Amino acid sequence: MPLAKGLKTLILSLMLFLPSWGFANERDSAVADALAAQLLGEEIILQNFYAARQGRPAWQEIDTVAGFAAALSGLEADGLNSQDYWPDALVAGYRKLYSMESTPADGASFDLQISRILLAALHHLQRGKVDPYSVDPSWEVPIDAPSLDLAAISQAVDAQRFEQAFTLARPSAAPYERLRAGLARYRHIERQGGWPMLPARQQSLRPGDVHDDVLLLRERLAIIGELEVMAADLFTDTEPEVLDPRRYDDPLAGAVRRFQKRHLLETDGIIGPQTRAALNVPVAERIDQIRVNLERARWLLHGLPDSFVLVDIAGYRVSYFRPDGEIWRSRIVVGQPYRRTPSLRSAITHLTVNPTWTVPPTIRREDILPRVRRDPGYLARRNMSVLSPSGRRLDPWQIDWWNPGNVILRQGPGPNNALGQVVLRFPNNHLVYLHDTPSQGLFAREQRAFSSGCIRVQGILELAQLLFDDTGTPARIASLIARGKTRNISLARPVPVILHYWTVQAGQDGELVFRPDIYQRDAALLAALDRPLAW
Repeated sequence: MPLAKGLKTLILSLMLFLPSWGFANERDSAVADALAAQLLGEEIILQNFYAARQGRPAWQEIDTVAGFAAALSGLEADGLNSQDYWPDALVAGYRKLYSMESTPADGASFDLQISRILLAALHHLQRGKVDPYSVDPSWEVPIDAPSLDLAAISQAVDAQRFEQAFTLARPSAAPYERLRAGLARYRHIERQGGWPMLPARQQSLRPGDVHDDVLLLRERLAIIGELEVMAADLFTDTEPEVLDPRRYDDPLAGAVRRFQKRHLLETDGIIGPQTRAALNVPVAERIDQIRVNLERARWLLHGLPDSFVLVDIAGYRVSYFRPDGEIWRSRIVVGQPYRRTPSLRSAITHLTVNPTWTVPPTIRREDILPRVRRDPGYLARRNMSVLSPSGRRLDPWQIDWWNPGNVILRQGPGPNNALGQVVLRFPNNHLVYLHDTPSQGLFAREQRAFSSGCIRVQGILELAQLLFDDTGTPARIASLIARGKTRNISLARPVPVILHYWTVQAGQDGELVFRPDIYQRDAALLAALDRPLAW
């Protein structure tokens, strides 16, 4: 018999013979005996929960059952659906059980069912309700949540402190709490009636314009706190200047630019089609967007190292959390919607300086070959060599580019190399990495999904030197580049890297930043999150 199975059987066998003085009454002792028998075929976490209780039943008192049923409504604050956990049926089930001639086995079955619900709720709070692999087949981020403290949870149940049990499970990271606070705020806005919609217009609304839409715009921005009354207007002794509320004035333009910044729109103050569409997203959709990202937070915000690189795909940002507590941040360019940057967790192991670029098969087939067929001189201008599968250099003018076979295209190092001057490499199944780029102008855009899946980093040379310094790697990035040779430099210590997809981010000030769902992932996750549980 395997050791783990033998130990489990021993624990359950001992529970059959626990002394009756450990229970509140004779019936609880009988229920405990029935529990021990029924637990033999249950999941290990359920067995461990009752082992932490020395075999005592948990749900034999109406006050405990009713308190738990009421506490389940609090899961709405985490973006979960409290009805998934049958709160209305719990008290009714208890009363039905004890209004008939129930046996200890019936009581044990009832106890187990509520404990299943408790442990499911805790699991969903800690690790998410939805399996990320079910909505993203390319998912590569292990959910590194710690084991639940079942002894502390058992004590919270006995004390009827169910919110305390929930707190033990949910992520303790500040971003999660900010998202919860944002959800509460937007639900309050929904209860107050939401916000007005701006009518569809072909013509943009610009600062200085006078229009009826400005009244709606003022109301819309005031509801979410972007437009505030100036303090000077509240305390002045003079009569306030009479202004036309239909005029699109400077304070309103400033509020619009703040709104645009929080929604990754061009911050020009102009109410064009994209800004109008973002303003007109109903509050209910924003609530669902927050709920979806709370679920993503439950997947990720556990077991984070003290120092790591975090790639925020939908936010087009990279952050390096340094060992000294400082945070280095920069802009990035990510994969286009049809060449998505994947979610994954790995570790940066080495850097390539003055890299060559071997063109991936998809880019070769879809991007490079059509250009070479039109103009064979394209390869020379791009400093690209043609190689056989064995690495032998081939003459590009002797190749039938309509049927080139398994030739390899490789771009030499230099200022125009697609990877720029340095690449940060980490093992993964998608052949993606962080790299420099000669196309620096793209970083000026607010929405930057232009790559073929890899991540282009603005200021990556500074990041590379920080990685050298923080890992004790004796290297100077500027000197290595100046030598002009392609070279791999291993870090003295790997640095964890996480690539993750968020469409809502909570800032340090608590304000929420909403991002376009560039990869159209929110809908599938929301549908899975709202799918009723089967018990």
